[in-house]
Amino acid sequence: MIQNITTNLKVTPLLDLHRELGAKLVSFAGWNMPIQFSGVMSEHTCVREKVGLFDVSHMGEIEVEGKDAKKFLQFLLSNNMEKMFDGSILYSLMCYETGGVVDDLLVYRFSENHYFLCVNASNSAKDYEWIARHASSFNVNIKNISSETSQLALQGPEAKNVLQTLCDVSLNDLPYYNFKKGRVNNVESIISRTGYTGEDGFELYLSPEKVSGIFRLLMEQGSPYGIQPIGLGARDTLRIEMGYPLYGNEIDDNPTPLDAGLGWVVKFDKGEFLGRGPLLKQKEQGRSRRKLVGVKLLTRGVPRAHYQVLKNGEPVGEVTSGTFSPTLNMGIGLCYLSREYSDVGNHVDIKIRDQLVSAEVVKLPFVPSRVKKQ
Repeated sequence: MIQNITTNLKVTPLLDLHRELGAKLVSFAGWNMPIQFSGVMSEHTCVREKVGLFDVSHMGEIEVEGKDAKKFLQFLLSNNMEKMFDGSILYSLMCYETGGVVDDLLVYRFSENHYFLCVNASNSAKDYEWIARHASSFNVNIKNISSETSQLALQGPEAKNVLQTLCDVSLNDLPYYNFKKGRVNNVESIISRTGYTGEDGFELYLSPEKVSGIFRLLMEQGSPYGIQPIGLGARDTLRIEMGYPLYGNEIDDNPTPLDAGLGWVVKFDKGEFLGRGPLLKQKEQGRSRRKLVGVKLLTRGVPRAHYQVLKNGEPVGEVTSGTFSPTLNMGIGLCYLSREYSDVGNHVDIKIRDQLVSAEVVKLPFVPSRVKKQ
């Protein structure tokens, strides 16, 4: 991580390269990041049909190491660490005692005594403080390694073909949500088969000093496959099509994981963890009063965050994320709806400016994932 003195925004080591590639830069979560290069629509389509390369070095990484590392994470997180093995990755939530969400994150297991967590950029400092605060009763060392770590995401159906010729591990032997240590053009990397797009792809963790060279090399290697640099705009449209939550939109300290349809990563039977009591009470009381759903517009328009959702003229919910879907050629959105109106096929209205636009509740994801889960 590098501090940009003139704008007071943090920047990744790739800032100059982004400018060289014609990026439009915006402020995002305290970072100066590319929102687009050639355009959101073309970048989105490139990832769905070919391959795209993202700079995601703004994401945070926190190392957890020590004799009690597994025990500590079992208490800190909602998912079950017993599922994990060396080289595996687990999606989990970190919850407040109230059941609200501190952050959603990925857990990487190197050994039973050594893990690291990939956390959201906007939450990196807050997460570290939260983790450190709860670590005192455990024999663990917590280290924020974000400034020592850069991250690239190579996503799309051609991602494996681009990366395989440059790395020294077999990507055919790397299942989804697993990782290996290896070298990419002789640069030590963590090679992770994960992503935020619904396409096959990889996330690479490597030294900030080496990331620019690897970015350039991947662009060169991917040229025959039609690779493009991809900004945060297309990252958002791709994840919305998949119905993936974004912290601060679909999840935060107020909606619980059960409201957000994330009960599948809350493992009550594993024993005590932060937030378990309130979440178990909510589960035992039955269905929550609201539900996160997908909606597609039936006429022209684009839903946006905080737009009101109505039924028969009465407010029944709010859009959390919305966009024009390049894949479906229509406006789509994620929204919290009152439970009685959340069934697939129900019709609601979304207030866009002063107009009520008809929409239909649909099953998520909007677009089928093409990730091969082994």
